[in-house]
Amino acid sequence: MKNQLAEAVIIERTFAAPVARVWKALTDVEDMRRWYFDLKEFKPEVGFEFDFSVEHQGMNYHHLCKVTEEIPQKKIAYTWRYKGESGDSLVTFELSADGNKTKLRLTHEGLETFPKTPAYARKKFEAGWTEIIGSELKQFVEGKA
Repeated sequence: MKNQLAEAVIIERTFAAPVARVWKALTDVEDMRRWYFDLKEFKPEVGFEFDFSVEHQGMNYHHLCKVTEEIPQKKIAYTWRYKGESGDSLVTFELSADGNKTKLRLTHEGLETFPKTPAYARKKFEAGWTEIIGSELKQFVEGKA
């Protein structure tokens, strides 16, 4: 297990927004479509399955996800894999209040189970999550969009 966490991507950010606002952005499908991915449906309920596709450099990545844990306004986790590819990973969002701000810790573990190709390189996930969390989500919850 130790090695898996060594490979994990961990992104931590503090947002100038209350926990309830950040939680809604992470779990409300309408909000998610505005800063995250174009999801058909999402429910923050253990066992809920969802999927979405992302076009990148002429390739279509069909993501298959399933919620594994949900603690309201504290934690949401889901499996993250790709249709037709080996590998299974886990994405966890953890929230904690810091006065009227919110600390968010994103962990994406299990990346080493994906195909050993440039498309699934750890640095791609790191760059992707840094953009999604550090820019897209930040602007959305802080109302600077």
